[in-house]
Amino acid sequence: MTQTPSGPHTLEVALGSRSYPIHIGPGLLDEPGVLAPWLAGQQAMIVTNETVAPLYLERCRAALPEGVEVRELVLPDGEATKNLEHVSRIWDALLEAGFNRRCTLVALGGGVVGDMVGFAAACYQRGVAFIQVPTTLLAQVDSSVGGKTGINHPLGKNMVGAFWQPRGVLIDTDTLDTLPPRELSAGLAEVIKYGLIRDADFLAWLERSLPALRELEPDALAGAIQRSCALKAEIVAEDETEQGVRALLNLGHTFGHAIEAHQGYGDWLHGEAVGAGMLMAAELSARLCWLSVRDVERLRVILRLAGLPLEAPAGMGVDDFLSRMRLDKKNVDSRLRLVLLRAMGDACVYDATPEALLVELLEQFPRG
Repeated sequence: MTQTPSGPHTLEVALGSRSYPIHIGPGLLDEPGVLAPWLAGQQAMIVTNETVAPLYLERCRAALPEGVEVRELVLPDGEATKNLEHVSRIWDALLEAGFNRRCTLVALGGGVVGDMVGFAAACYQRGVAFIQVPTTLLAQVDSSVGGKTGINHPLGKNMVGAFWQPRGVLIDTDTLDTLPPRELSAGLAEVIKYGLIRDADFLAWLERSLPALRELEPDALAGAIQRSCALKAEIVAEDETEQGVRALLNLGHTFGHAIEAHQGYGDWLHGEAVGAGMLMAAELSARLCWLSVRDVERLRVILRLAGLPLEAPAGMGVDDFLSRMRLDKKNVDSRLRLVLLRAMGDACVYDATPEALLVELLEQFPRG
């Protein structure tokens, strides 16, 4: 893979009549009326959070055309808010404003905002339009694309939700200029995931490019975002509702979601938990004799370069992991189904892991 120029670029999520574009580039929010083609009618509500609103709310409003009735809702920030209470605030605001079935919701923010707004749109009056305007790297490369929406439950992450595709995704890469380093690293976990599951050449490019990515070098960021979105769009087009290949996008997530739920949503960022989870999945793959010790060490170095944790939380025991993992949505007929690596760049869903081998991994994996 070579570097991609950082100028505007458009991809498509090919889903027949529900296909939609992903626009990627710098300064897109500063184009007047850029969101106009995706509006269903003359009512739009921008939903964002207290961190993003001072930075981008006015610019997002300006990206809507004149003459549209625009309302705004600013929610608290953080993973702990991704629950029914805060989705209900979106529905309350829509009803109080008298918004009809041709309204459009605009999700301005990271993955929490995008997931909640998408879920609210899927349910309001049995389904209204929404647009994704992701402002974090993790949301830009993963959660804004593909139509997975939902909220967390105390017993498990993303356990309540719906598949509901946006009308479009607007990725203004300039919004990453205000992203804290820890959030950037969390987003890089999802970028690394794509290389691990489907594109070994992309993974090799990432190894060389991680220093530039962490320095927010524009061409490196454009290359990472465009390739990640292209891979996500390709997989979603093959398997929209996760009946098969789309499950591969959950590499590291079964372990990672267990960490998030056990620690309390927000203590670990989603990408941090996924990073540790991918390393656990790689180590388990090595114990199944699919990966070499050298492969696992290579991934450990990549995650370290990305600024991601290499240990599970201190005090999280084997039973803590297993009780959460058994609630994973990929499981079928009480069989634990894990996304593992047959090789670097080649993932599979596997439901025959010997429990003794999994327990051994969970016992021996380092805690920090």
